[in-house]
Amino acid sequence: MKYLHTMVRISDVDKSLDFYCSKLGLQEVRRREDEAGRFTLIFLSAGGDENALLELTYNWDPEQYGEGRNFGHLAYEVDDIYETCRKLMDGGVTINRPPRDGRMAFIRSPDNVSIELLQKGGSLEKKEPWASMENSGKW
Repeated sequence: MKYLHTMVRISDVDKSLDFYCSKLGLQEVRRREDEAGRFTLIFLSAGGDENALLELTYNWDPEQYGEGRNFGHLAYEVDDIYETCRKLMDGGVTINRPPRDGRMAFIRSPDNVSIELLQKGGSLEKKEPWASMENSGKW
């Protein structure tokens, strides 16, 4: 058995690609449009790692998606959790669970998919403003 991808439904291709690619740093690997099925599939990877793909599914016919807390979350390892969170905040992303412990943070996509960011290796030394930052919303 081999892991292929995780799929999340999106409601706006441009907003989602801005979030996942421009802000989070993923790269588009391939795209498939299916006129008969009326959907677009966009596959993304972290740093060219095509063994762990994220599939964004855009259904052409409008549909309301709930927050999908039963989905759980996506998780990505980062080199510097503080720098990653700072860049995300500078890009307008809310840090729902700040990296107070120097190890873990949570953010949400434009479609409310929960994304966990984990520090590569051990936890970084606690530092401000992160150490005293409160949670915001759900994560």
